[in-house]
Amino acid sequence: MSKQFNNILVNALVNLGDVVLTTSAISLLRQAYPNARITMLVKPVVRQAVENNPVIDDVIVFEYKAKQNSFHKMMDMVKLIKSRHFDLSISFDRKLRPALLCWLARIPVRVGPDRVFEDKPSRVTLLYTKTIPITHDLANTLQAETYQSIIRGFTGQQDHGRPVFARIMPENEKKAEALINSLPKREKYIALCVKGTFPLKTWPKEYFVETVDRLNERYNASFFIVGAPNDREYADEVIAAMHIPVANFCGKTNLVDLAAVLKKSDLFVTVDTGATHIAATTEVPMVTMYGCTSPNRWHPINPNAHVLTSNEACCPCTYRADECPSNPKPNCLWNVTPTDVLKECESMLGS
Repeated sequence: MSKQFNNILVNALVNLGDVVLTTSAISLLRQAYPNARITMLVKPVVRQAVENNPVIDDVIVFEYKAKQNSFHKMMDMVKLIKSRHFDLSISFDRKLRPALLCWLARIPVRVGPDRVFEDKPSRVTLLYTKTIPITHDLANTLQAETYQSIIRGFTGQQDHGRPVFARIMPENEKKAEALINSLPKREKYIALCVKGTFPLKTWPKEYFVETVDRLNERYNASFFIVGAPNDREYADEVIAAMHIPVANFCGKTNLVDLAAVLKKSDLFVTVDTGATHIAATTEVPMVTMYGCTSPNRWHPINPNAHVLTSNEACCPCTYRADECPSNPKPNCLWNVTPTDVLKECESMLGS
């Protein structure tokens, strides 16, 4: 690494969990170029995760829908990027859109991976000035390590990083305190995330009910569900089946509020979703149940994280729920039992 860069654009037009994981790579980039200004290009929904972030100086939000975004919107973004005079761009997603934006904006050095989510080759790499080969097994390597491999391949570094979330500010602490204080006063406060981004990530409602019942028998605890606004209705369905009061905080927190709430919790029981990786940055004790995805790739980077998977032969998979061979009770979800979860919870909370 001989050349120094002063104005760097990193592209991550991906979902929340992946954006959080890319910050582990950006922390390595910050080490390599400590005096550079680092700007991140993201979707609007993940903006709060990277604003006011210790390893990121600025954020550009690009709102688009693949089939609706106009040519004029694209060109407006090209003009914006060009006006910032970036001397380096690094792509973490190998998507055509950000690669094309950076090429059209004439950023002189454009770096991206030959693989990042799948093994299939892509002509997108023709838009890079330097393509970083990813040589490890994607399915059995932590995704954060794949992102970091892009930076290590470009800079020559050997270090490893951890995800870095946005700073928790006093207003976030205040919001978290108010939500926790709205719960019945108990010795323990247990957070739940009950809905994944698609059905084969969503642990059965019945299992959540049984887990809460059994935790309630053993601990003097208050329970609450966290999630996005569009998770609220599903969370209400789960709560309706519960035998004790459970609060629904879905939609009541922004992303940084959520981190503050989880930091005040004694335990987080969750499916594999973006909140899992936010929680990991707080080091809250947590148990994550995996369905069609694998902890080999998506394990939360948290020394206090315990993960559960049934290691089905068909996992990881790309089935829709109705295509799953064991539908309507997918083995990957139903073979991770409440007893398994309770055992992990007790190992962290005590008997």
